[in-house]
Amino acid sequence: MLLLACAAWAGWYLYVSQTDPSGRHFRFGLDLVGGSHLVYEADTTAVRPEEVEDAMAALRDVIERRTNLFGVSEPLVQVEKASALAGGDATERLIVELPGVTDLNEATRIIGQTPMLEFKLVAAASSTASSTYVDVGLTGSKLKRARLEFSGSQGRSGFSNEPLVMVDFNDEGKALFATLTRENVGKHLAIFLDGEVISEPVIREPIEGGTAVISGGFTPDEARELVRNLNIGALPVPIHLASTESVGPTLGMETLHRGVIAGLIGIGIVMAFLIMWYRVPGIMASLALGIYVVINLCFYLFIPITVTAAGLAGFVLSSGMAVDANVLIFERIKDEMRRGKTVADAVREGVGRAWLPIRDSNFHGILTAIVLFWFGTASVEGFALTLIIGILVSMFSAITVTRTFLLAIAGISERAWFRNLFLSGFEVQKK
Repeated sequence: MLLLACAAWAGWYLYVSQTDPSGRHFRFGLDLVGGSHLVYEADTTAVRPEEVEDAMAALRDVIERRTNLFGVSEPLVQVEKASALAGGDATERLIVELPGVTDLNEATRIIGQTPMLEFKLVAAASSTASSTYVDVGLTGSKLKRARLEFSGSQGRSGFSNEPLVMVDFNDEGKALFATLTRENVGKHLAIFLDGEVISEPVIREPIEGGTAVISGGFTPDEARELVRNLNIGALPVPIHLASTESVGPTLGMETLHRGVIAGLIGIGIVMAFLIMWYRVPGIMASLALGIYVVINLCFYLFIPITVTAAGLAGFVLSSGMAVDANVLIFERIKDEMRRGKTVADAVREGVGRAWLPIRDSNFHGILTAIVLFWFGTASVEGFALTLIIGILVSMFSAITVTRTFLLAIAGISERAWFRNLFLSGFEVQKK
């Protein structure tokens, strides 16, 4: 009863949240609701020609990681080489499509939060305003990770515990940073973030460990935000916004509505078959399948997961796997009942015997989905994520929910007519 009450409350909450304009709503992909289309031009003048392709691939990965931190918003980020005018060079462009983000200012803010980190030598000994800087090729593309620490003594601001951003370079950056500091002891090394000087420390000794310290007089919150942004990904090459536009949905909400209706019809047919063939266990399985749908939708709402056509495919596929698990359990229960066991004992034994094949088949499904999520593009990630969640929820609904319902009614009666309700109505019962 408690399980049914929780499921009913969750279903009621899902309905209210979608009908209330101020409530929490599902997020839909670009193919269903449209979004923003941004075109960025990359400045690759400082990159060697043979490294441009790798630099643009790294830029694409950084922007996709920044806009899709949890792999659920399904942005489309792709590299495009635009033809230049006669006599000019081809321009490297980055196309970014953000589903559901109709505010272009918000869209550009999301992209712009990824910082461009650069280290340059100060060529003049005068003030920063009149100093000139020498590019040494050390940028955020060679960053391994950033972390926040606090100084244990009096810092630049005159107080102890000054926030410091520690930057660890990768192997290439570590070697470059060691050479740079070894050959320029006593000189100033300016640290630029998005083209602005945030710190200009003096190189007092060679630094072989590959760790730079950024002390820009930050507040703790500013330092934490900088560390977070740097860890999300520093841009390997500078970019500037070339054009923006809002785009309409390629499929539209009508397609979603038709898909939902088709899904409801399909689930209804499956439930009718389960009830017709398995009788009482089929009713319990239908209730468990309904709870499975509610739990899945709650995950989509609260993570949140962007609902796309690919994501719906993962949901439908995992629904079929949930039904398969119930069928396997029921067949095991029928075998135990034919051996003369009581309904309650048959349920316990049948679920126990069905668990191993259910576990193995679902484990392989989850493993496949993890590979798709790890190596796939944004749209494939959405399919894989919904499939993983669906498989896990289907295992819960089949093993826990269905078993609980069957055991709850198993103690009602052990009469012959009740036992027969647990056996198929379309097979000849053996005496």
